[in-house]
Amino acid sequence: MTDQLTFASYKGVEIAAVVESLGELRIAVFHDYPYLYEGSLEYEKEYLQIYVQSERAFLFSVFDEGKMVGATTCIPLSDEAAEVRKPFEEAGFDISTVFYFGESILLPQYRGLGLGHRFFDEREAHARSFETYKLTCFCSVDRGENHSAKPSNYRPNDAFWTKRGYEKEPALQSIMEWPDIGATSASAKNMIFWLKPLDH
Repeated sequence: MTDQLTFASYKGVEIAAVVESLGELRIAVFHDYPYLYEGSLEYEKEYLQIYVQSERAFLFSVFDEGKMVGATTCIPLSDEAAEVRKPFEEAGFDISTVFYFGESILLPQYRGLGLGHRFFDEREAHARSFETYKLTCFCSVDRGENHSAKPSNYRPNDAFWTKRGYEKEPALQSIMEWPDIGATSASAKNMIFWLKPLDH
């Protein structure tokens, strides 16, 4: 299947050209557990402007016959929203040396092809290219152990992230809000950060 896939990278304002495709992909993938996201394209297009407006933001995407089927983003933490920066600022980090990794999303039929590793390789290389960042991080939603919507065959990505050299840091947590499937309003979700020193 990988033979038919094509790849494209976008930086800063270039991301504007594919915001709609990225938004649609986020809605599709984050609909599933553990995010259970009831997304709207209108909200996505507004939310994703943070990447368009950041000169050092980066999007690496996967296409199959012209359709975006996978994507991953990263952005300097200093350019991120307040709720993402806050736990690092309160813990005394120099956020100018931290690169934040956003989503890594793939439609189900494209998983298991090694693209998850490619996503991390591309983002780490981008962050490394500036030679000023010392740490990379991302966050994941904490739904607890017994959520009613948790599929019986659900496997978290913790082992994969650990293999990539990331460590969960429970002391660094944030609250983010979005509407769950079937909800008409957003509700608060607990997000836990994972960190990795950036080798140069």
